[in-house]
Amino acid sequence: MTTFESNVKQVQAPQGTVYAKLSDLSNLARVKDRLPEHKVKNMTFDTDTLSMQAPPIGTITLKIVAREPESCITFGTTSSPLPFDLQIHISPVSETECQLKLVINMEVNPFIKNMIQRPLQDGLEKMADLLAMIPYTEND
Repeated sequence: MTTFESNVKQVQAPQGTVYAKLSDLSNLARVKDRLPEHKVKNMTFDTDTLSMQAPPIGTITLKIVAREPESCITFGTTSSPLPFDLQIHISPVSETECQLKLVINMEVNPFIKNMIQRPLQDGLEKMADLLAMIPYTEND
């Protein structure tokens, strides 16, 4: 099993608020327009499932497979060129701030790992940055 981790990102919102927003994927409707169209196309989602075209990779569909209240959301692939799981870890910092980190686990041979390591790590960092910038409070 190969693991890829994003850097830890600071979020200016309480842990429970961030978890509540990210554990219901329909909340992504508010940030869908902020995603770069050349990186992610045809994004669709409901409460538990997210599907998108990510050129040149192809279509990726993720489904929430586990929720650990306020601390972790785990996604599994239902459609992907390479099956993987993605975890969003959320940790409290204070009553008004938390941290998040993304982790991908996948089975890949060493040759494939060398080919995908850099683009996958870059994509993971960009996704973590996007999740850290989401307006989590009702006022935003």
